[in-house]
Amino acid sequence: MLKAKILFVGPCESGKTVLANFLTESSDITEYSPTQGVRFESCWPALMKDAHGVVIVFNADIPSHQKEMEMWYSCFVQQQSLQDTQCMLIAHHKPGSGDDKGSLSLLPPLNKLKLVHSNLEDDPEEIRMEFIKYLKSIINSMSESRDREEMSIMT
Repeated sequence: MLKAKILFVGPCESGKTVLANFLTESSDITEYSPTQGVRFESCWPALMKDAHGVVIVFNADIPSHQKEMEMWYSCFVQQQSLQDTQCMLIAHHKPGSGDDKGSLSLLPPLNKLKLVHSNLEDDPEEIRMEFIKYLKSIINSMSESRDREEMSIMT
């Protein structure tokens, strides 16, 4: 059985914990309750070790979050030599904030990534289905990599 390590990263108050709990069915609670994240960059290499994918979560209603995304992408995707297909962006919209998908335009290299809008109040199953598709692509990639490794050992 393959196990995938997927990191949820992003700015404070972006919705990482709520989304992670929802997607893993750990909790039905979708209200904001601050968590103590790992804010010390010196810990990041240990967290990133052996990660198969990165989900960058940001609050689409906070302009400074969009500016921070390049840093998260650089640290957790580019510096770890992950492929863009191993990364997913989630523009999280908190309940009652609306869901303005059309006004969000990302600059390169972020505009090449899979972008999903989430609003757990309006359409929770849409984000679940998008995450399942993403997770399946990660598992397929891991399986193909393992198969290539086994073939190289055998030949």
